[in-house]
Amino acid sequence: MAFSTAGNRWRRAWLAVLAVSVAAGCDSGGDPRPAPGGLATSSAVSAPSGMPDLDAGEEVARGVDVPWGLAFLPGGDALVAERDTGRVLRVALGGGDPVEVYRVPGVAAGGEGGLLGLAVSPGYAQNSLVYAYFTAERDNRIVRFRLDGGQPEVVFDGIAKARTHNGGRIAFGPDGMLYVGTGDAGDTDRSQDPASPNGKILRLTPDGEPAPGNPTAGSPVYSLGHRNVQGLAWDTQGRLFATEFGQNELDEVNRVEPGRNYGWPEVEGDGDTAGGRYTNPLVTWPVRDASPSGIAIAGNTAYVAALRGERLWSLPLDGDTVGDPSARLDGSHGRLRTVQVAPDGALWVTTSNTDGRGDVRDGDDRILRFPAR
Repeated sequence: MAFSTAGNRWRRAWLAVLAVSVAAGCDSGGDPRPAPGGLATSSAVSAPSGMPDLDAGEEVARGVDVPWGLAFLPGGDALVAERDTGRVLRVALGGGDPVEVYRVPGVAAGGEGGLLGLAVSPGYAQNSLVYAYFTAERDNRIVRFRLDGGQPEVVFDGIAKARTHNGGRIAFGPDGMLYVGTGDAGDTDRSQDPASPNGKILRLTPDGEPAPGNPTAGSPVYSLGHRNVQGLAWDTQGRLFATEFGQNELDEVNRVEPGRNYGWPEVEGDGDTAGGRYTNPLVTWPVRDASPSGIAIAGNTAYVAALRGERLWSLPLDGDTVGDPSARLDGSHGRLRTVQVAPDGALWVTTSNTDGRGDVRDGDDRILRFPAR
C-alpha cells in the first residue's frame, strides 16, 4: 500500500514506531448552472430546539445525480456532493434550483466510489474551507478547497480503493478534529491491521495529520475492526455513533470509543468478544432491513438512513443503551443514503435510487427536508 502527502508522512512515522467561498451568499467564480430538473418548493419554519416532524416532509431538490455527501454552510444553505459527476451543488434553504459551485477534479467514479463525503470547516467564516472525501485514480483521499475556485489541496490520501467498501463519510467532531469513516476495500485483513487506514475510523487535525490524543501517538487510527463505515454522528454529550454495513447477516450501529476494536472480520454483529478484545454493537438489523449509510442525531434520537431497507430508522438513545428502533418513511422514497440535521433543526434526507441499485422514480434523486417542531 502506498501513501503520500499526510498519509505517507503518517505511514513512515507509524512503520518506525512499529519497527463555500460563499460567505453570506457568494457563488463560485465560474459560470454556475442549475442541476438538471432542480426544484425547491418550500422552506417551512423549523425550530432548532424541536424534533423533526417526519409527517411534514417537503422536497427541496430533485434530479440530483446520486447525491452522497451533505453539509451545511453557516447561513443554512446545503452543499451536496454528486457521486458520479464530482459536482458540488448548493441548495438554498429559501428556494431556487440547486447550483453547481465547485467540481472536484480527479474523481474516478465507479462502483461505490466517486465523490463521497463533504464537511464544512468549523472555521468556515474565517477560512471558507470545504472538505471532500473521494475516490481518485489510485486511492481514496481527502481534499479541501474554497468554493470561489482554485485547485484543491490534498490533506490525506493512500486509503485503498475498490469497487465496493470505500467508506467515505467525513465530519468534524465537537473537538474540532476531522473524523473519517473508511472501508476495508474488499480486503478484510486491513481492518485489523493498525498500519492500514482502511476499515477504520480516523481522527485527523484539519491539516490531515494524526490528531493529538489519539489512542496511539502518531497514528490517525481512532478505532479499528470496521467493515464499511458510512455514518458518523455525535449526541449532545459528545459521544460518537457510527453505522456499519454487515456482510450477509447483520448491519450495525456502534458507540465508538477511542482504541476500541469492533471485530470485523472476526465478528459480524453481536458475537464473542474474545475476552473483551472486541466491542459489540448497540443495535443490529438483518442486512435486508437496513444497509445503513448516514446517521444523524437530534435530541435523544438517532436517525439512520437505510439503502436496501428503503426506510429511515428512528433509534431512541438512552445513555449508553438504545431503545427499540422504529421504521419511518418505509418504502415511500426508495433507497435513503444520507441524513443530516440542519442549523435550524430540520432533518434533511437524500434518496439514492439512481446509484445503479434502486428503482428510479420520477424526479429522482431527491433531497427532502423535515422541519423541526
